[in-house]
Amino acid sequence: MSRLRSSLAGELTPAVKSPLTLTVWLHTLALAVFLPGAATAEPRNIGGAAVDVERMASRLDTPWGLAFLPECAFLVTERGGALVRIDAHSNRHSVGGVPPVIARGQGGLLDVEAAHDFAATREIFLTHSVRQGRGSGTALSTARLSDDGRHLENLRRVFETAPGSDGHRHYGSRVVEAPDGSLFVTIGDRGDRKTAQEVDSHNGTIVRIRRDGTAPPDNPFFSVPGVLPEIWSFGHRNPQGAALDLEGNLWTAEHGARGGDEINLVRPGLNFGWPVISYGVHYSGRKIGDGFAKDGMEQPEFYWDPSIAPSGMTIYSGKLWPEWKGQLFVGSLKFDHISRLDPAEGVREIERIDLPETKRVRDVQEAPDGTLWFISEDRGAVYRIQPAGAEGPALRDCPNG
Repeated sequence: MSRLRSSLAGELTPAVKSPLTLTVWLHTLALAVFLPGAATAEPRNIGGAAVDVERMASRLDTPWGLAFLPECAFLVTERGGALVRIDAHSNRHSVGGVPPVIARGQGGLLDVEAAHDFAATREIFLTHSVRQGRGSGTALSTARLSDDGRHLENLRRVFETAPGSDGHRHYGSRVVEAPDGSLFVTIGDRGDRKTAQEVDSHNGTIVRIRRDGTAPPDNPFFSVPGVLPEIWSFGHRNPQGAALDLEGNLWTAEHGARGGDEINLVRPGLNFGWPVISYGVHYSGRKIGDGFAKDGMEQPEFYWDPSIAPSGMTIYSGKLWPEWKGQLFVGSLKFDHISRLDPAEGVREIERIDLPETKRVRDVQEAPDGTLWFISEDRGAVYRIQPAGAEGPALRDCPNG
């Protein structure tokens, strides 16, 4: 703040003379600089479509996950442990009663999703890191958001990884609700590579559970001795993006090492190869495992080399831009863009959406109205992409924000 004050000191115009005028001027300036959503829409072009990009929230501390509420509001997690609710008029507050987290390294309060039946149940899902002995793990908690949106009720930790792991990286940690109401949770290898091939561990897996944390009996390993029943797939390194396509299939975006970031179509019971096969190399430059392919291990639908450090993703419905229907939008933490990929006739990257706002993109989501939203971790902000010239933000048009 001191640097901001000093940089502004030389910009006061001669018209700002009296203390009262100066106070009013500074107050107005502060509102313009700091209020969420104060920025006006900026015209841009994406894939030949004219769009506006508007900041919907700012002043966020390492934002990680984003969820929309039917009450004309949205939730944002901050990795340090805060859950922020922002309403239709940019009013914001921290939601009380969030679960305790281990906010170290890549851990903390991570993803958030509102249940499909939120309008009736007001239930939300949160992924976060938890202490486990001397280590930590990925957990899923559920809770009811109070009617006034200010605190969580009936908070329950329904799942956590076993066993615990040392270190504070590769938590994975996206949560996606399937059409049947089951929950997919992505879990990284926690930096312990070999465990991604050990099916008596949740490390390096996608798990599928019910809301109460139990494994559905149609999971692929439900009755297999020695295999954790929650496991849906394994051999994953660090899946930080997950989304359902228009047919309800699960896709993930996963971090490789040096190269080998992947897009995977996740099917039940399959082994996605880490750390036996990869299109990248270790950070030291050494070869990973057995090379690019091995019998019984899945190939990615697409991979990046060099790595882009992919994070949150969405698969677009086509609601506002029909030409983008079914396409994947994946945030890049490393190169500050959103990758647009077309799955038709084999997944291919067709555009890198590189905007002034796309700084370390942590999450990308489609809102119920078909607009695209993304989190810029570096800017501590949430942005919205809408067709150019559209009426003001839909959230602010809601009468009950």
